[in-house]
Amino acid sequence: MRFVLSSKIFKATVTEANLQYKGSITIDMDLCDKAGFWIGEKVLVVSNTSGERLETYIMPGKASSGVICMNGAAAHLIKNGEEVIIMGFTLSDKPIKPKIIFVDKNNKIIKIK
Repeated sequence: MRFVLSSKIFKATVTEANLQYKGSITIDMDLCDKAGFWIGEKVLVVSNTSGERLETYIMPGKASSGVICMNGAAAHLIKNGEEVIIMGFTLSDKPIKPKIIFVDKNNKIIKIK
């Protein structure tokens, strides 16, 4: 068994960074649904802007809002306006084809691969 990429939101823009929250990443529920992410799922967040990488869990954001909010300590590492890739992984005994969601600068879906 290996951990393999199962889904990814590619080149999303962080819309908020909230230091006062207890922690996690808030993601627009439409994006979560299309990517196949679950609320509470562990994800890897990588900033194309700063190079920072962190693991956290998903909190639900308002559908169709485009929200991608770094919460708590993660807001020190990845800030408002940064471009990020959000990745989910699964344990599998065979290769799988990941679902990749491409978004524009407003986090609206432009392509699903």
